[in-house]
Amino acid sequence: MTYTAWIIVTASLVGLTCGLIGVFLILRKMAMMSDAISHTVLLGIVLAYMVTNEVSGPHMLIGGILAGLLTAFLVQWLHSLDIEHHASMGIVFTTLFALGVILIATSVGNAHLDVKHALMGEITFIPFHTMSIPFIGNVPVATAMLAVAFVIVLFFIIAFYKEWKITTFDSALAASLGIPVVLLHYVFMSLVSVTTVASFDAVGAIMVVAMLITPAASAYLWTDKLSVMLVLSGSFGVVSAVVGYYIAAWIDTSISGSMAFATGLVFLVSFISSPKHGLISKYVRPAKTVEAE
Repeated sequence: MTYTAWIIVTASLVGLTCGLIGVFLILRKMAMMSDAISHTVLLGIVLAYMVTNEVSGPHMLIGGILAGLLTAFLVQWLHSLDIEHHASMGIVFTTLFALGVILIATSVGNAHLDVKHALMGEITFIPFHTMSIPFIGNVPVATAMLAVAFVIVLFFIIAFYKEWKITTFDSALAASLGIPVVLLHYVFMSLVSVTTVASFDAVGAIMVVAMLITPAASAYLWTDKLSVMLVLSGSFGVVSAVVGYYIAAWIDTSISGSMAFATGLVFLVSFISSPKHGLISKYVRPAKTVEAE
């Protein structure tokens, strides 16, 4: 494939994977947890580098997952001490992210890890760092990681769809039915961490947060059915990636920033024109009601 095609495919995988996970974050009212984990995985990545002296490989994924789980555990622990949930997230993510920044500045040295890269990513360099896959050929490493992350997320969503649905909408009922709610919560946090780490190098923390929250919020405006919401959210993530790339090419600016901006455009269109919760439908329905009376 061409240079442009690899960038679009990579970003589309980010949008698709984040879109699927984001639906459950929105429905569980944990949207800001994505912001927390997308920042705290930096600490896990830095610690993994300090142990292995390599900036790529499965150890980065493991470090990010452990950092994500640590974030979820600390947030839940502080909340159990009667600290408000959003305050707990703010305390944990700022502290762990700051620790990651300090370690980059003091211990990492000249490795390709820096705060700007962590926030905005380096998607323009993705096609140059490749690996050989049998029967396929040379594929960018970040694209391969994202493809694996997408398969993992899709597998867990399909395999435990009923459990995710019950625990998302009524955790008390799920517990009464014998479903391991706490275990599923940490499995879910692991999936968020996997998605975040796989996306981190390509697009950075800002776009990860945008892709995790905004496509799912847009899909929520269009439907009340979970399966349809999942399809719409993943589709909106892909559309945002493609549109964002061409916006960046048009005005010669940050690709990741433009893709994050495109998610906002998709939300704006949904907010105005969705048939269930859109502004137009809210004005049209009362008018029809008055005419009927």
